[in-house]
This record gives sequence, structure tokens and C-alpha cells, in this order.
Amino acid sequence: MMLMIQNDRLCLTVDTLGAQMMSLRSSEGIEYLWQGDPAYWQDRAPVLFPFIGRLTKNSYLYRGKKYPMEIHGFASKMEFEPVEQGCDYLVLELKSTIVTLVRYPFDFTLRIIYALNGNKLEIGYSVENRGDRYMPFGIGGHPGFRVPLLEGEKFEDYELEFTLPCQPDRVGFTPSVYLSGHDEPYPFQKKLDLRHDLFDEDAVILKNMSREITLRSKVSHRGVCVSYPDMPYLGIWHWPKTDAPYVCIEPWSSLPSRQDVVEEFSNKSDLIQLAPRKTYENQWSITVF
Repeated sequence: MMLMIQNDRLCLTVDTLGAQMMSLRSSEGIEYLWQGDPAYWQDRAPVLFPFIGRLTKNSYLYRGKKYPMEIHGFASKMEFEPVEQGCDYLVLELKSTIVTLVRYPFDFTLRIIYALNGNKLEIGYSVENRGDRYMPFGIGGHPGFRVPLLEGEKFEDYELEFTLPCQPDRVGFTPSVYLSGHDEPYPFQKKLDLRHDLFDEDAVILKNMSREITLRSKVSHRGVCVSYPDMPYLGIWHWPKTDAPYVCIEPWSSLPSRQDVVEEFSNKSDLIQLAPRKTYENQWSITVF
């Protein structure tokens, strides 16, 4: 089911399947969100929960027992319930069920909150651990943005710019896109001109970076600013070795599996370990211009 919220600057459409953003359009009629062409990538902005990235053998261990888990978890494939909606905000909820317990043995409530504030979209995550043991999880966003945004522009007219100068490290991946354990400095201190071959080795995952990044046209100066103050990792991606007309900017709380290691979730250091009967909250935002 499609739901829509709007104010005088923005209109957001969200699918209850996966709580996925489907359209983010300005009052001027500019569509900022990638529209899911299956020739490149059929999704638009999936919610990543309770794991981000790939798991070795599509599985993990918890207290010695093996569980199946697909790439980026299962939330994006499940129906959320709308629990609250106003003209400019929306709250969607997913609760653990018999279906989720087979893959993830925890009693949880996940809420995704969308709120429009002028030309800014605020995205909130609320994860409640309703069980009596620590609950490990990862959560993050995966929005794709149209590049170019306007007719007459091309992909190479766009750049990425961190708000604050920094020396980020690129998280090392194997050719199969698992953690390699070999991180290295990435030559992106302030600005990076977009080229399709930046993604020939799949996603560029950064850490130790500025917590705000802008994607903009050097021609029209249109773009988006993504702010993620409490996310330690940032993914930048489009489908490898293509001329895909979009870029994903992905704030992540955690990282994928190591190559050939079936991870024990209770020991994976980058996962959030949420105490029993506690709630985790995080918020990031997309500002359009």
C-alpha cells in the first residue's frame, strides 16, 4: 500500500512493503529519488535490518545455533503497519512474528518514522528489544538518488562533498564483497567528482568520515545533502561496471560479514547490542535543494 505525506516544499511516497521510500518530489516537480529501473537496480531506498550487507553462506550463529539471513536482512521484504500518520509525518511498524523468529530469534518492534520539515526529510529508527536477552542488530538506509536530476546534465556533472574536511578510510572488501580486514585511506578529503568507474569494485564503504555529505550538480547546483550524525559507516554505490544513472548514499550502523567466516552475532563488535527491554533510536536526514 502506498502512503503519501507532504508539506509546501516536499511530497514523499512510501510503500508499506518494506517501509521503502518510493518517491521524494519537490514542489517544483523535481524527483530526487531513483525510480527503480530493473535494468540497473529495481529497488529505490530499502531499509536494512537486522543486518547490513552479506553474510558468509547466508547465515550466522547465535549462541552456537545457525540461522539463515539474506543480504541486508529481511525488513525490506516485509509488510509494515502504519500506526500513525499526519499530513507531514508517518510512522510504520514491524513486529517480530513466527516468520522472523526462524531467521532472527528475538522479540522486537521496529518503527520507521518519516517527517517533513521544510525542504528536509527526517528519517527516524526506533528498535525496541522486548525480550530478556541482549539483541544484536544492524540498521541503515540505502536511498538511491537520480543522477542527473535535470535534463541536459550528465553523470559526470555531479560531485560529492563532505561538509567537513576529513581523511576517511575505505573499508576493505574481498572480490566477493565480504570484509577483507585491510582498510586503507581513501582519497576523498573534501570533494569527489563522480565517475561510473568509481564503483567497478562495488560499493565504496567509508569510516572516519564527516557525518554529512552533499551530492550536487556542478551545472545547476541542484542536489541533496545527507546528514547521519550517529552512523559510523557510509556506503556510496551504484551497480558495478554499468552506466547506472543514480548514486546510493547509505548511512550504516554496522558492517557485513568477514570472508569465509560464519559470524557469531553475540561477538560481532560492530553490531548494536541492545539491552533487554530497552529502545534504540537514531535519526538521519535528506535535505533537497
